[in-house]
Amino acid sequence: MDFQENFLHAVWKYQYFDRKNLQTTLGQHLEIKKIGFHNFHEGPDFLEAHIFIGNMQYHGNIEIHRKSSDWISHRHSDDSNYNAVILHVVFEHDRPILQSDGTEIPTLELKGRIFLDVIRNYERLSESKDDILCGSRLKETQDIIRYSMLEKTLIERLEIKSDQILSIMENTKNDWEETAYRWLFQCFGFKTNAKAMFRLANAVPYKILKKQGDKPQVLEAILFGQAGLLLDIGEDEYADHLLSEYSFYQKKYGLRPALFLHDWKFMGVRPGNFPHRRLAQLAKILATNNSLFSVVLDCSKEIAHFRKMFQVNLDPYWEQHQKPGVISKKKLAPTLSKNTFDLLIINFISPLWYSYGKFMNEAHWKEKGFDLLQDISPENNFVSRKFEKIGWQVQNAFDSQGMLGLYHIYCKEKRCMDCKIGQNLLKPPKVGLLF
Repeated sequence: MDFQENFLHAVWKYQYFDRKNLQTTLGQHLEIKKIGFHNFHEGPDFLEAHIFIGNMQYHGNIEIHRKSSDWISHRHSDDSNYNAVILHVVFEHDRPILQSDGTEIPTLELKGRIFLDVIRNYERLSESKDDILCGSRLKETQDIIRYSMLEKTLIERLEIKSDQILSIMENTKNDWEETAYRWLFQCFGFKTNAKAMFRLANAVPYKILKKQGDKPQVLEAILFGQAGLLLDIGEDEYADHLLSEYSFYQKKYGLRPALFLHDWKFMGVRPGNFPHRRLAQLAKILATNNSLFSVVLDCSKEIAHFRKMFQVNLDPYWEQHQKPGVISKKKLAPTLSKNTFDLLIINFISPLWYSYGKFMNEAHWKEKGFDLLQDISPENNFVSRKFEKIGWQVQNAFDSQGMLGLYHIYCKEKRCMDCKIGQNLLKPPKVGLLF
């Protein structure tokens, strides 16, 4: 049988083996009182376990391997974190492992004890040819199991984004306005130009743009110039005005272009998503909402405030131009599309609320960031389509965001034994034959 070590973690965690007449490899009677807490960080696999060996009671940690010799190959003997291991659980005991005092570490061999149904269920999962390994068996799991896993992966995604936001906070010396500004730029770059947008925001302090008040054309000029995008424009009165404005503010604030034209991606990007138009939209949003983070917090009152924040109308000029001085073949929308609006709520607002709650230790903000996604339409991407294809309907952004985490962190990496759905499909219908 071929299996990963995390299969044995699940077998131990859910005790999917015959516990009658347990003995160590030295023939000592073994009784398990407490399996311990699963450790997903460095150190032994399960912490704070409680067992009896013979008449002696032990409290400590459990380490799990496919073979006893893995202890040596993983160099645990050189790591003090493993000094408190009270039981070594292995599928196959191929050699004794000695403690620092020369005595053998008590070992439980699972070979011949694991329930056969568990083995078969694992093989059905691991040998599946489906992109999502459990796809053909998904209907065997209860809705509550699937929902619980989506909730887990959604929190994991919010935690990752929160770490990014709080890292920005640290770099801005805990300035929430500057942090929200930089995070907005990264989100506005979406996947294609997120890094370039973030670099631009770092190079143009929010306080400089706030000094210009409600003058979107001035903000455009500064942003285009700093982005290196004024070198990629045509010739007309509007383009000349931007060049003139940037020349003035460049001297006033001692600005130097932070990016160059080659830093931006245009290949495969629709004209409506060109960096020039995205920056024009950002300039309008910043000019309309002078205190960005305060507006973000006020948005918690009702969802209509989001639309007021983001649904700004570009000047009529931008309906005919994909970049300054370059006329578009088609008329372009002056406002953000509903899909773009929803993505900004998903990627900008929700993580900011969650991060603010984490930073301030105020749980209700984290809950707001979490619950907000249930009121937003689901994303339509290749991941959500994969799940819909196997019969898992995507109801809202809570589902689609959770599915993104589920697919990329678990399904794609074949981490079924770390997934509640995979764990549920592993369990035996009855206690019977052993392997």
